[in-house]
Amino acid sequence: MGLNKKTAIVVGAGLGGMSAAIRLAGDGYDVKVIEKNSNIGGKLNRREGKGFTFDTGPSILTMPWVLEQLFASVHRRLEDYITVERVEPQWRTFFEDGTQLDVTSDLPNMLEEMSKVTNRPNRKLTDFLSYSQDMYELCMKSFYKYSIQDLKDLKKHHKLNELMQMDPMSTVAKSTHKQFNNPYLEQLFNYFVMYVGSNPYSAPAILNQLVYVQLGLGIHYVKGGMYKIAEGMGQLMKELRVDVQLNTPVQRLVVENDRVTGVETEDGTLHEADIVVSNLEAIPAYRKLAPKTSKVKKETKSLEKKFDPTVSGLVLLLGTDRKFDHLKHHNFLFSEDPEKEFKQIFEEGKPADDPTIYIGISARSDDTQAPEGKDNLFVLTHVPPMTGKKQKPVDWDAYREVVLDKLERMGIEGLRDSIEFEYRFTPEDLEALYGPNGGSIYGIAADKKSNGGFKIPSKSQVFEGLYFVGGSTHPGGGVPMVTLSGQLTADLIKEHESEPVPQS
Repeated sequence: MGLNKKTAIVVGAGLGGMSAAIRLAGDGYDVKVIEKNSNIGGKLNRREGKGFTFDTGPSILTMPWVLEQLFASVHRRLEDYITVERVEPQWRTFFEDGTQLDVTSDLPNMLEEMSKVTNRPNRKLTDFLSYSQDMYELCMKSFYKYSIQDLKDLKKHHKLNELMQMDPMSTVAKSTHKQFNNPYLEQLFNYFVMYVGSNPYSAPAILNQLVYVQLGLGIHYVKGGMYKIAEGMGQLMKELRVDVQLNTPVQRLVVENDRVTGVETEDGTLHEADIVVSNLEAIPAYRKLAPKTSKVKKETKSLEKKFDPTVSGLVLLLGTDRKFDHLKHHNFLFSEDPEKEFKQIFEEGKPADDPTIYIGISARSDDTQAPEGKDNLFVLTHVPPMTGKKQKPVDWDAYREVVLDKLERMGIEGLRDSIEFEYRFTPEDLEALYGPNGGSIYGIAADKKSNGGFKIPSKSQVFEGLYFVGGSTHPGGGVPMVTLSGQLTADLIKEHESEPVPQS
Protein backbone atom coordinates (compact mmCIF):
# COMPACT_ATOMS: atom_id res chain seq x y z
CA MET A 1 0.00 0.00 0.00
CA GLY A 2 1.30 3.44 -0.91
CA LEU A 3 1.64 6.25 1.59
CA ASN A 4 -1.85 7.42 2.56
CA LYS A 5 -3.25 6.15 -0.71
CA LYS A 6 -7.04 6.12 -0.65
CA THR A 7 -8.53 2.66 -1.00
CA ALA A 8 -11.53 1.50 -3.01
CA ILE A 9 -13.34 -1.82 -3.17
CA VAL A 10 -15.40 -2.76 -6.21
CA VAL A 11 -17.97 -5.52 -5.62
CA GLY A 12 -18.36 -7.45 -8.87
CA ALA A 13 -16.22 -7.58 -12.01
CA GLY A 14 -18.85 -6.81 -14.64
CA LEU A 15 -18.06 -4.15 -17.24
CA GLY A 16 -19.35 -1.38 -14.95
CA GLY A 17 -17.26 -2.57 -12.01
CA MET A 18 -14.12 -3.04 -14.08
CA SER A 19 -14.40 0.35 -15.77
CA ALA A 20 -14.87 2.01 -12.37
CA ALA A 21 -11.82 0.10 -11.07
CA ILE A 22 -9.70 1.24 -14.03
CA ARG A 23 -10.72 4.86 -13.62
CA LEU A 24 -10.25 4.83 -9.82
CA ALA A 25 -6.79 3.30 -10.21
CA GLY A 26 -6.02 6.06 -12.71
CA ASP A 27 -7.28 8.60 -10.17
CA GLY A 28 -4.78 7.34 -7.59
CA TYR A 29 -6.83 4.86 -5.55
CA ASP A 30 -5.56 1.52 -4.37
CA VAL A 31 -8.28 -0.70 -5.88
CA LYS A 32 -9.47 -4.17 -5.00
CA VAL A 33 -12.13 -5.93 -7.11
CA ILE A 34 -14.00 -8.76 -5.37
CA GLU A 35 -15.95 -11.13 -7.66
CA LYS A 36 -18.01 -14.15 -6.65
CA ASN A 37 -17.66 -16.03 -9.96
CA SER A 38 -14.52 -17.72 -11.24
CA ASN A 39 -14.02 -15.23 -14.08
CA ILE A 40 -14.31 -11.52 -14.80
CA GLY A 41 -16.85 -9.95 -17.20
CA GLY A 42 -20.19 -10.48 -15.45
CA LYS A 43 -22.93 -11.12 -18.04
CA LEU A 44 -20.30 -10.66 -20.75
CA ASN A 45 -19.19 -14.27 -20.67
CA ARG A 46 -18.43 -17.15 -22.97
CA ARG A 47 -19.07 -20.85 -23.19
CA GLU A 48 -17.47 -23.47 -25.38
CA GLY A 49 -18.28 -27.03 -26.40
CA LYS A 50 -17.70 -29.44 -29.29
CA GLY A 51 -15.66 -26.86 -31.18
CA PHE A 52 -18.30 -24.10 -30.88
CA THR A 53 -17.67 -20.84 -29.01
CA PHE A 54 -20.48 -18.58 -27.82
CA ASP A 55 -20.57 -15.13 -26.31
CA THR A 56 -23.26 -15.79 -23.72
CA GLY A 57 -24.12 -12.16 -23.06
CA PRO A 58 -23.89 -9.04 -25.24
CA SER A 59 -23.25 -9.82 -28.90
CA ILE A 60 -23.44 -6.33 -30.44
CA LEU A 61 -21.08 -3.48 -29.64
CA THR A 62 -22.26 0.09 -30.24
CA MET A 63 -20.59 3.41 -29.31
CA PRO A 64 -17.03 2.01 -29.16
CA TRP A 65 -15.87 5.55 -28.26
CA VAL A 66 -16.90 4.71 -24.69
CA LEU A 67 -14.24 1.97 -24.53
CA GLU A 68 -11.70 4.22 -26.28
CA GLN A 69 -12.37 6.96 -23.71
CA LEU A 70 -11.92 4.52 -20.81
CA PHE A 71 -8.55 3.26 -22.07
CA ALA A 72 -7.41 6.80 -22.97
CA SER A 73 -8.22 7.96 -19.41
CA VAL A 74 -5.28 5.84 -18.20
CA HIS A 75 -3.07 6.65 -21.21
CA ARG A 76 -3.67 3.47 -23.17
CA ARG A 77 -4.93 2.79 -26.68
CA LEU A 78 -7.90 0.47 -27.04
CA GLU A 79 -6.53 -0.99 -30.30
CA ASP A 80 -3.49 -2.34 -28.43
CA TYR A 81 -5.89 -4.59 -26.49
CA ILE A 82 -8.78 -5.52 -28.78
CA THR A 83 -9.68 -5.31 -32.48
CA VAL A 84 -13.04 -3.71 -33.17
CA GLU A 85 -14.66 -4.38 -36.57
CA ARG A 86 -17.83 -2.97 -38.15
CA VAL A 87 -20.60 -5.38 -39.07
CA GLU A 88 -22.62 -4.97 -42.30
CA PRO A 89 -25.47 -5.54 -42.90
CA GLN A 90 -26.18 -4.71 -39.29
CA TRP A 91 -29.32 -6.80 -38.87
CA ARG A 92 -31.32 -9.08 -41.12
CA THR A 93 -34.97 -8.94 -40.08
CA PHE A 94 -37.75 -11.39 -40.88
CA PHE A 95 -41.49 -10.73 -40.58
CA GLU A 96 -44.19 -13.39 -40.21
CA ASP A 97 -45.61 -12.67 -43.70
CA GLY A 98 -42.28 -13.52 -45.34
CA THR A 99 -41.05 -9.94 -45.72
CA GLN A 100 -37.31 -9.60 -45.16
CA LEU A 101 -35.45 -6.32 -44.56
CA ASP A 102 -31.73 -5.78 -44.08
CA VAL A 103 -30.76 -2.92 -41.79
CA THR A 104 -27.62 -1.15 -42.96
CA SER A 105 -25.81 2.08 -42.21
CA ASP A 106 -25.33 2.54 -45.97
CA LEU A 107 -28.13 5.05 -46.56
CA PRO A 108 -28.90 4.36 -50.25
CA ASN A 109 -29.09 0.62 -49.48
CA MET A 110 -31.25 1.24 -46.42
CA LEU A 111 -33.67 3.32 -48.51
CA GLU A 112 -33.82 0.52 -51.04
CA GLU A 113 -34.58 -2.00 -48.31
CA MET A 114 -37.33 0.24 -46.92
CA SER A 115 -38.90 0.61 -50.35
CA LYS A 116 -39.91 -3.07 -50.06
CA VAL A 117 -42.57 -1.97 -47.56
CA THR A 118 -43.26 1.70 -48.35
CA ASN A 119 -43.25 3.82 -51.47
CA ARG A 120 -41.91 6.99 -49.82
CA PRO A 121 -38.98 5.99 -47.65
CA ASN A 122 -36.60 8.86 -48.50
CA ARG A 123 -37.78 11.79 -46.51
CA LYS A 124 -39.10 9.60 -43.73
CA LEU A 125 -35.80 7.95 -42.98
CA THR A 126 -33.69 11.11 -43.28
CA ASP A 127 -36.14 13.06 -41.09
CA PHE A 128 -36.17 10.30 -38.51
CA LEU A 129 -32.38 10.00 -38.52
CA SER A 130 -31.88 13.71 -37.99
CA TYR A 131 -34.49 13.66 -35.17
CA SER A 132 -32.62 10.71 -33.65
CA GLN A 133 -29.21 12.35 -34.15
CA ASP A 134 -30.37 15.58 -32.48
CA MET A 135 -31.37 13.56 -29.42
CA TYR A 136 -28.06 11.73 -29.36
CA GLU A 137 -26.15 15.02 -29.59
CA LEU A 138 -28.19 16.54 -26.77
CA CYS A 139 -27.33 13.48 -24.68
CA MET A 140 -23.64 13.92 -25.48
CA LYS A 141 -23.86 17.30 -23.70
CA SER A 142 -25.37 15.87 -20.52
CA PHE A 143 -26.52 12.28 -20.35
CA TYR A 144 -23.25 10.69 -21.53
CA LYS A 145 -21.07 13.25 -19.81
CA TYR A 146 -22.37 13.47 -16.23
CA SER A 147 -24.01 11.18 -13.72
CA ILE A 148 -27.58 12.44 -13.86
CA GLN A 149 -30.29 11.31 -11.51
CA ASP A 150 -33.38 13.41 -12.24
CA LEU A 151 -34.94 16.23 -14.22
CA LYS A 152 -33.35 18.81 -11.92
CA ASP A 153 -29.91 17.51 -12.89
CA LEU A 154 -30.84 17.49 -16.56
CA LYS A 155 -32.02 21.10 -16.40
CA LYS A 156 -28.55 22.20 -15.25
CA HIS A 157 -27.21 21.26 -18.69
CA HIS A 158 -30.04 22.23 -21.06
CA LYS A 159 -32.19 25.21 -21.88
CA LEU A 160 -35.92 24.66 -22.17
CA ASN A 161 -35.89 24.48 -26.00
CA GLU A 162 -33.35 21.63 -25.81
CA LEU A 163 -35.47 19.78 -23.27
CA MET A 164 -38.41 20.13 -25.66
CA GLN A 165 -36.29 18.69 -28.50
CA MET A 166 -36.12 15.52 -26.43
CA ASP A 167 -39.79 15.00 -27.33
CA PRO A 168 -40.76 14.62 -23.65
CA MET A 169 -44.47 14.09 -24.29
CA SER A 170 -43.96 11.04 -26.52
CA THR A 171 -43.07 7.41 -26.07
CA VAL A 172 -40.77 5.60 -28.50
CA ALA A 173 -43.74 3.95 -30.23
CA LYS A 174 -45.72 7.20 -30.50
CA SER A 175 -42.89 8.96 -32.26
CA THR A 176 -42.11 6.13 -34.70
CA HIS A 177 -45.81 5.97 -35.55
CA LYS A 178 -45.90 9.71 -36.16
CA GLN A 179 -42.81 9.45 -38.34
CA PHE A 180 -43.55 6.37 -40.43
CA ASN A 181 -47.16 5.26 -40.03
CA ASN A 182 -46.04 1.89 -41.39
CA PRO A 183 -46.36 -1.32 -39.38
CA TYR A 184 -43.11 -2.87 -40.66
CA LEU A 185 -40.94 0.17 -40.04
CA GLU A 186 -42.55 0.93 -36.71
CA GLN A 187 -41.96 -2.62 -35.49
CA LEU A 188 -38.38 -2.52 -36.75
CA PHE A 189 -37.43 0.85 -35.23
CA ASN A 190 -39.37 0.24 -32.00
CA TYR A 191 -37.25 -2.83 -31.44
CA PHE A 192 -34.07 -0.77 -31.09
CA VAL A 193 -35.23 0.13 -27.56
CA MET A 194 -34.66 -3.52 -26.65
CA TYR A 195 -30.95 -2.63 -26.55
CA VAL A 196 -31.92 -1.32 -23.13
CA GLY A 197 -34.66 -3.88 -22.46
CA SER A 198 -37.57 -1.44 -22.29
CA ASN A 199 -41.11 -1.42 -23.68
CA PRO A 200 -41.43 0.94 -26.70
CA TYR A 201 -45.05 1.61 -25.74
CA SER A 202 -44.01 3.12 -22.39
CA ALA A 203 -40.34 4.16 -22.82
CA PRO A 204 -39.63 7.87 -23.39
CA ALA A 205 -39.03 8.98 -26.98
CA ILE A 206 -35.50 10.16 -26.16
CA LEU A 207 -34.50 6.48 -26.57
CA ASN A 208 -35.13 6.80 -30.31
CA GLN A 209 -31.57 8.11 -30.40
CA LEU A 210 -30.56 4.43 -30.42
CA VAL A 211 -31.50 4.41 -34.11
CA TYR A 212 -28.82 7.02 -34.80
CA VAL A 213 -26.38 5.21 -32.50
CA GLN A 214 -26.74 2.17 -34.76
CA LEU A 215 -27.29 3.60 -38.24
CA GLY A 216 -25.09 6.66 -37.78
CA LEU A 217 -22.24 5.31 -35.66
CA GLY A 218 -22.40 1.67 -36.78
CA ILE A 219 -22.47 -1.63 -34.96
CA HIS A 220 -19.34 -3.55 -34.15
CA TYR A 221 -17.94 -6.93 -33.21
CA VAL A 222 -14.69 -7.72 -31.42
CA LYS A 223 -12.38 -10.10 -33.25
CA GLY A 224 -12.12 -13.39 -31.35
CA GLY A 225 -15.46 -12.83 -29.59
CA MET A 226 -17.01 -10.15 -27.40
CA TYR A 227 -15.37 -11.71 -24.34
CA LYS A 228 -12.13 -10.11 -25.55
CA ILE A 229 -13.50 -6.82 -24.10
CA ALA A 230 -13.42 -8.36 -20.62
CA GLU A 231 -9.96 -9.82 -21.25
CA GLY A 232 -8.69 -6.42 -22.45
CA MET A 233 -9.99 -4.75 -19.31
CA GLY A 234 -8.51 -7.57 -17.22
CA GLN A 235 -5.10 -7.00 -18.80
CA LEU A 236 -5.38 -3.25 -18.17
CA MET A 237 -6.34 -3.82 -14.50
CA LYS A 238 -3.26 -6.01 -14.11
CA GLU A 239 -1.06 -3.23 -15.53
CA LEU A 240 -2.65 -0.74 -13.11
CA ARG A 241 -2.01 -3.16 -10.20
CA VAL A 242 -5.70 -3.57 -9.41
CA ASP A 243 -6.05 -6.54 -7.04
CA VAL A 244 -8.74 -8.85 -8.51
CA GLN A 245 -10.04 -11.59 -6.22
CA LEU A 246 -12.20 -14.25 -7.92
CA ASN A 247 -14.40 -16.95 -6.33
CA THR A 248 -14.94 -14.58 -3.40
CA PRO A 249 -18.61 -13.81 -2.67
CA VAL A 250 -19.25 -10.71 -0.58
CA GLN A 251 -21.51 -11.34 2.39
CA ARG A 252 -22.21 -7.86 3.72
CA LEU A 253 -21.34 -4.19 3.65
CA VAL A 254 -19.55 -2.98 6.78
CA VAL A 255 -21.22 0.23 8.00
CA GLU A 256 -20.19 2.65 10.76
CA ASN A 257 -22.27 5.77 11.51
CA ASP A 258 -24.05 5.62 8.16
CA ARG A 259 -20.77 5.35 6.26
CA VAL A 260 -19.70 2.19 4.42
CA THR A 261 -16.17 1.38 5.55
CA GLY A 262 -15.63 -1.89 3.70
CA VAL A 263 -17.06 -5.34 3.06
CA GLU A 264 -16.99 -8.74 4.67
CA THR A 265 -16.62 -11.73 2.34
CA GLU A 266 -18.30 -15.11 2.91
CA ASP A 267 -15.09 -16.59 4.32
CA GLY A 268 -15.27 -14.02 7.15
CA THR A 269 -12.47 -11.73 5.88
CA LEU A 270 -12.92 -8.02 6.49
CA HIS A 271 -11.75 -5.73 3.70
CA GLU A 272 -11.58 -2.06 4.70
CA ALA A 273 -11.83 0.78 2.20
CA ASP A 274 -12.49 4.51 1.95
CA ILE A 275 -15.20 3.86 -0.66
CA VAL A 276 -17.14 0.87 -1.94
CA VAL A 277 -18.51 0.64 -5.49
CA SER A 278 -21.22 -1.98 -6.00
CA ASN A 279 -21.56 -3.52 -9.46
CA LEU A 280 -24.33 -5.62 -7.95
CA GLU A 281 -27.53 -3.71 -8.77
CA ALA A 282 -28.75 -1.29 -6.11
CA ILE A 283 -31.97 -3.15 -5.19
CA PRO A 284 -30.32 -6.58 -4.67
CA ALA A 285 -27.37 -4.86 -2.94
CA TYR A 286 -29.69 -3.23 -0.38
CA ARG A 287 -31.65 -6.46 0.01
CA LYS A 288 -28.70 -8.81 0.42
CA LEU A 289 -25.65 -6.87 1.58
CA ALA A 290 -26.85 -3.86 3.59
CA PRO A 291 -27.76 -3.94 7.29
CA LYS A 292 -31.53 -4.40 7.74
CA THR A 293 -32.22 -0.94 9.15
CA SER A 294 -35.52 0.88 8.69
CA LYS A 295 -33.71 3.38 6.46
CA VAL A 296 -32.49 0.63 4.14
CA LYS A 297 -35.93 -1.02 4.06
CA LYS A 298 -37.56 2.28 3.21
CA GLU A 299 -35.08 3.02 0.41
CA THR A 300 -35.44 -0.50 -1.04
CA LYS A 301 -39.23 -0.18 -1.06
CA SER A 302 -39.18 3.20 -2.74
CA LEU A 303 -36.73 1.98 -5.42
CA GLU A 304 -38.80 -1.14 -6.06
CA LYS A 305 -41.87 1.02 -6.60
CA LYS A 306 -40.18 3.33 -9.08
CA PHE A 307 -37.82 1.00 -10.94
CA ASP A 308 -38.98 -2.25 -12.50
CA PRO A 309 -36.32 -4.61 -13.80
CA THR A 310 -35.99 -4.85 -17.58
CA VAL A 311 -36.78 -8.06 -19.41
CA SER A 312 -34.86 -11.21 -18.76
CA GLY A 313 -34.25 -13.85 -21.39
CA LEU A 314 -34.31 -17.46 -22.38
CA VAL A 315 -30.95 -18.04 -24.06
CA LEU A 316 -30.31 -21.13 -26.18
CA LEU A 317 -26.77 -21.76 -27.39
CA LEU A 318 -27.08 -24.08 -30.36
CA GLY A 319 -24.17 -25.61 -32.26
CA THR A 320 -25.55 -26.96 -35.56
CA ASP A 321 -24.11 -29.54 -37.96
CA ARG A 322 -24.75 -27.26 -40.96
CA LYS A 323 -24.74 -23.62 -41.97
CA PHE A 324 -27.97 -21.66 -42.42
CA ASP A 325 -26.71 -19.48 -45.23
CA HIS A 326 -29.68 -17.12 -45.37
CA LEU A 327 -28.88 -15.91 -41.84
CA LYS A 328 -26.44 -13.05 -41.23
CA HIS A 329 -24.36 -12.21 -38.12
CA HIS A 330 -27.38 -10.56 -36.42
CA ASN A 331 -30.95 -11.68 -37.17
CA PHE A 332 -34.34 -10.72 -35.76
CA LEU A 333 -37.45 -12.79 -36.37
CA PHE A 334 -40.32 -10.52 -35.43
CA SER A 335 -43.61 -11.35 -33.74
CA GLU A 336 -46.81 -11.01 -35.76
CA ASP A 337 -48.44 -8.67 -33.24
CA PRO A 338 -45.89 -6.52 -31.38
CA GLU A 339 -48.47 -4.77 -29.19
CA LYS A 340 -49.74 -8.10 -27.93
CA GLU A 341 -46.15 -9.35 -27.47
CA PHE A 342 -45.12 -6.36 -25.34
CA LYS A 343 -48.38 -6.44 -23.40
CA GLN A 344 -47.87 -10.08 -22.47
CA ILE A 345 -44.25 -9.54 -21.43
CA PHE A 346 -44.52 -6.17 -19.66
CA GLU A 347 -48.07 -6.06 -18.34
CA GLU A 348 -49.19 -9.67 -17.93
CA GLY A 349 -45.72 -10.82 -16.86
CA LYS A 350 -45.72 -13.94 -19.03
CA PRO A 351 -43.58 -15.07 -21.96
CA ALA A 352 -45.18 -14.02 -25.25
CA ASP A 353 -47.10 -16.67 -27.21
CA ASP A 354 -45.39 -15.37 -30.33
CA PRO A 355 -42.13 -13.70 -29.35
CA THR A 356 -39.55 -11.76 -31.35
CA ILE A 357 -36.39 -13.88 -31.45
CA TYR A 358 -32.82 -12.70 -31.92
CA ILE A 359 -30.18 -15.00 -33.42
CA GLY A 360 -26.52 -14.04 -33.33
CA ILE A 361 -24.05 -16.10 -35.37
CA SER A 362 -20.60 -14.73 -34.65
CA ALA A 363 -19.11 -17.35 -37.00
CA ARG A 364 -20.39 -15.14 -39.87
CA SER A 365 -17.74 -12.55 -38.99
CA ASP A 366 -15.22 -14.82 -37.32
CA ASP A 367 -14.56 -18.37 -38.45
CA THR A 368 -12.77 -19.25 -35.20
CA GLN A 369 -16.18 -19.43 -33.51
CA ALA A 370 -17.54 -22.63 -35.12
CA PRO A 371 -16.12 -25.68 -36.92
CA GLU A 372 -16.05 -25.47 -40.71
CA GLY A 373 -19.46 -25.87 -42.35
CA LYS A 374 -21.25 -25.41 -39.01
CA ASP A 375 -23.00 -22.54 -37.20
CA ASN A 376 -22.99 -21.23 -33.61
CA LEU A 377 -26.47 -19.87 -32.95
CA PHE A 378 -26.95 -17.64 -29.92
CA VAL A 379 -30.75 -17.56 -29.64
CA LEU A 380 -32.23 -14.93 -27.30
CA THR A 381 -35.92 -14.58 -26.56
CA HIS A 382 -36.91 -11.81 -24.15
CA VAL A 383 -39.15 -12.94 -21.31
CA PRO A 384 -40.44 -11.16 -18.18
CA PRO A 385 -38.14 -10.89 -15.16
CA MET A 386 -39.03 -13.00 -12.13
CA THR A 387 -40.42 -10.37 -9.83
CA GLY A 388 -43.26 -12.37 -8.41
CA LYS A 389 -46.20 -10.41 -9.81
CA LYS A 390 -48.36 -13.49 -9.17
CA GLN A 391 -46.21 -15.24 -11.73
CA LYS A 392 -46.59 -18.92 -12.35
CA PRO A 393 -43.26 -20.69 -12.77
CA VAL A 394 -42.50 -21.09 -16.48
CA ASP A 395 -41.96 -24.51 -18.02
CA TRP A 396 -38.76 -23.70 -19.95
CA ASP A 397 -38.74 -27.05 -21.79
CA ALA A 398 -42.14 -26.21 -23.23
CA TYR A 399 -41.11 -22.64 -24.06
CA ARG A 400 -38.00 -23.94 -25.87
CA GLU A 401 -40.42 -25.75 -28.19
CA VAL A 402 -42.36 -22.49 -28.82
CA VAL A 403 -39.08 -20.83 -29.82
CA LEU A 404 -37.87 -23.68 -32.06
CA ASP A 405 -41.32 -24.00 -33.69
CA LYS A 406 -41.24 -20.33 -34.62
CA LEU A 407 -37.70 -20.50 -35.99
CA GLU A 408 -38.51 -23.53 -38.15
CA ARG A 409 -41.78 -21.98 -39.31
CA MET A 410 -39.96 -18.78 -40.33
CA GLY A 411 -37.46 -20.44 -42.62
CA ILE A 412 -34.80 -22.14 -40.49
CA GLU A 413 -35.80 -25.58 -41.72
CA GLY A 414 -34.36 -28.66 -40.09
CA LEU A 415 -33.04 -26.68 -37.12
CA ARG A 416 -34.04 -29.26 -34.49
CA ASP A 417 -32.37 -32.11 -36.37
CA SER A 418 -29.18 -30.12 -36.87
CA ILE A 419 -28.43 -29.40 -33.18
CA GLU A 420 -25.28 -31.16 -31.98
CA PHE A 421 -24.47 -28.92 -29.02
CA GLU A 422 -26.98 -27.17 -26.77
CA TYR A 423 -26.84 -25.14 -23.57
CA ARG A 424 -29.42 -22.84 -22.07
CA PHE A 425 -29.77 -20.01 -19.58
CA THR A 426 -33.09 -19.07 -17.97
CA PRO A 427 -33.97 -15.99 -15.84
CA GLU A 428 -33.35 -18.16 -12.75
CA ASP A 429 -29.83 -18.93 -13.99
CA LEU A 430 -29.10 -15.29 -14.78
CA GLU A 431 -30.18 -14.21 -11.30
CA ALA A 432 -28.14 -16.96 -9.61
CA LEU A 433 -25.03 -16.22 -11.67
CA TYR A 434 -24.98 -12.43 -11.71
CA GLY A 435 -27.46 -11.30 -9.07
CA PRO A 436 -29.61 -8.86 -11.10
CA ASN A 437 -33.13 -8.18 -9.84
CA GLY A 438 -35.43 -10.90 -11.25
CA GLY A 439 -32.75 -12.08 -13.70
CA SER A 440 -32.99 -8.76 -15.54
CA ILE A 441 -30.58 -8.45 -18.49
CA TYR A 442 -30.37 -4.67 -18.90
CA GLY A 443 -30.83 -3.27 -15.39
CA ILE A 444 -34.01 -1.27 -14.99
CA ALA A 445 -36.71 -0.44 -17.51
CA ALA A 446 -37.09 3.11 -18.73
CA ASP A 447 -40.72 4.03 -18.14
CA LYS A 448 -42.11 7.46 -18.90
CA LYS A 449 -44.68 7.25 -16.10
CA SER A 450 -42.84 5.65 -13.20
CA ASN A 451 -39.31 7.04 -13.62
CA GLY A 452 -39.28 9.36 -16.63
CA GLY A 453 -36.48 7.27 -18.09
CA PHE A 454 -34.10 8.13 -15.24
CA LYS A 455 -32.11 5.49 -13.37
CA ILE A 456 -31.22 4.73 -9.75
CA PRO A 457 -28.80 7.41 -8.45
CA SER A 458 -25.18 6.23 -8.64
CA LYS A 459 -24.39 7.70 -5.22
CA SER A 460 -26.20 5.87 -2.43
CA GLN A 461 -28.99 7.90 -0.83
CA VAL A 462 -28.61 5.91 2.40
CA PHE A 463 -24.89 5.55 3.12
CA GLU A 464 -21.88 7.77 2.58
CA GLY A 465 -19.01 6.13 0.73
CA LEU A 466 -21.25 3.75 -1.26
CA TYR A 467 -21.66 4.08 -5.03
CA PHE A 468 -23.34 2.00 -7.73
CA VAL A 469 -22.43 1.14 -11.32
CA GLY A 470 -24.06 -1.10 -13.93
CA GLY A 471 -27.31 -1.32 -15.85
CA SER A 472 -29.60 -0.11 -13.06
CA THR A 473 -27.69 3.16 -12.70
CA HIS A 474 -27.22 6.08 -15.09
CA PRO A 475 -26.99 5.88 -18.12
CA GLY A 476 -28.50 2.35 -18.28
CA GLY A 477 -28.03 -1.14 -19.74
CA GLY A 478 -25.95 -2.49 -22.62
CA VAL A 479 -22.16 -2.61 -23.13
CA PRO A 480 -21.46 1.07 -23.80
CA MET A 481 -23.88 2.31 -21.15
CA VAL A 482 -22.62 0.14 -18.29
CA THR A 483 -19.00 0.87 -19.24
CA LEU A 484 -19.87 4.56 -19.22
CA SER A 485 -21.60 4.17 -15.84
CA GLY A 486 -18.27 3.12 -14.33
CA GLN A 487 -16.59 6.23 -15.73
CA LEU A 488 -19.34 8.66 -14.71
CA THR A 489 -19.50 7.16 -11.21
CA ALA A 490 -15.71 7.66 -10.94
CA ASP A 491 -16.30 11.34 -11.81
CA LEU A 492 -18.95 11.49 -9.09
CA ILE A 493 -16.52 9.96 -6.59
CA LYS A 494 -13.92 12.56 -7.55
CA GLU A 495 -16.48 15.29 -6.88
CA HIS A 496 -17.69 13.95 -3.51
CA GLU A 497 -14.69 12.20 -2.00
CA SER A 498 -11.83 14.60 -2.72
CA GLU A 499 -9.89 16.02 0.21
CA PRO A 500 -11.16 19.37 1.49
CA VAL A 501 -8.76 22.19 0.61
CA PRO A 502 -7.16 23.55 3.81
CA GLN A 503 -8.41 27.09 4.55
CA SER A 504 -5.63 29.68 4.70
